[in-house]
Amino acid sequence: MRRGAWAGAAAVLAAFALSACVPLTPQAESSSQAAATAGSAASAASGEPSAEPTTASAVPLADLNLLADPHGYEGPSTATIVDAAVEVLDPAPEPQLPVVATSHTRDGDLDVEVSDTSRVVAFDMSGSIAATLWALGQGDSLVGRDVAAEFPGTEDVPVVTGSSHTIDPEAVLELEPTLVITDGSIGPTDSIQQIADAGVPVVIVENESSFDGAGELARQVSAALGVAEAGEDLAAQIADQVAVTRAEIAAVAPEQGLRVMMLYLRGASGIYYMFGEESGADDLVAGLSGVDVAAEIGLDGMKPLTDEAMLAADPEVILVMTHGIESVGGVDGLLDAKPAIALTSAGQHRRIVDMADSELLAFGPRSAAILNALARAVYAPES
Repeated sequence: MRRGAWAGAAAVLAAFALSACVPLTPQAESSSQAAATAGSAASAASGEPSAEPTTASAVPLADLNLLADPHGYEGPSTATIVDAAVEVLDPAPEPQLPVVATSHTRDGDLDVEVSDTSRVVAFDMSGSIAATLWALGQGDSLVGRDVAAEFPGTEDVPVVTGSSHTIDPEAVLELEPTLVITDGSIGPTDSIQQIADAGVPVVIVENESSFDGAGELARQVSAALGVAEAGEDLAAQIADQVAVTRAEIAAVAPEQGLRVMMLYLRGASGIYYMFGEESGADDLVAGLSGVDVAAEIGLDGMKPLTDEAMLAADPEVILVMTHGIESVGGVDGLLDAKPAIALTSAGQHRRIVDMADSELLAFGPRSAAILNALARAVYAPES
């Protein structure tokens, strides 16, 4: 099983953050978990995609000011989730404890007994674990989170990671957690072991950066929380909403798909990476009904950007994280720093689409909303 962009490249990204000293998340809007429960879970029993919209917008994608020629559009755009709240299962399930959860450690799978979920610390590179816990209706138990888990309702939850994306075991233990859930994407490993040695149950889940991975994450997190049945409901809801969103996008996308690539940028350190197959970016490109140019040139995982690869790929649209494009001085700074990008169709048309660092690869309960936001930025940037 692929581990995804965040888990598979955790060491690389942690080094990026350390050297760049750039926080990876913007501020989220204020709200509360109670407000998030306003949208109920999509029905999982029928097995059919929900007809409910995947974001709070009352305007369907097809009714927006769609580009007549997406291939010819010029200018950058920003993908913004209409409603950043994490939708919560209603009614919230009651944990059935104790449970024995599987922790996927580097040394092999380990059974961990969980008898108390009243104080949970959850952290990973993309904030997906905390968001999943929240969607399962267990937000009241979240007492510590990573910096990327920034969505309405978490404003007052302490952050136990910094801009360097490392974990502070003392900060975690001060919160007196009864359970820690992570995925190995934030370390160092010794710090995680220190938490476990202090007697805190630590469950390491597998967090694959993909739409299917979001459903599997729901199952693993729910199992650790003693609400396994709700995890199946949430997994079905995510799949249904993604299916509806993909169908909406396919209906407006051009017959000849846009050529799309995702880049990771940290200008202060001169870091430029391309996202290839099995990085998570490939799922986003497919969801946008685009052509995965990284796959065309045989790129897998994350690789340093080269002029040869960029020119061979010749993307029409480049996806980036918001702080990433800011760190290189915006679109002009990127094109000046990397003339090869300026020679691509995306560079010539300045077709750079940015999205908040905490959202772009945050596969989880908001998967459909993230995809929807990207589609609006790509196909209806002037709406």
